[in-house]
Amino acid sequence: MTLIYLFLQVENIEEKIKNAPNDSYEIGVVIGTYLPFIFFVALAYLFYYLAKKRSKNQ
Repeated sequence: MTLIYLFLQVENIEEKIKNAPNDSYEIGVVIGTYLPFIFFVALAYLFYYLAKKRSKNQ
């Protein structure tokens, strides 16, 4: 289900970039779209790292 949503979102990004008034808008769309994914991946890695560290200490 998530992959379908991700695919639909990529199509929406391409449409926004195609209709962008200038290059600055395109950069903003790309950053605003991919930054949350990068944040959540980093957060998941942090939780994994902390859980692994806690597991070794016990």
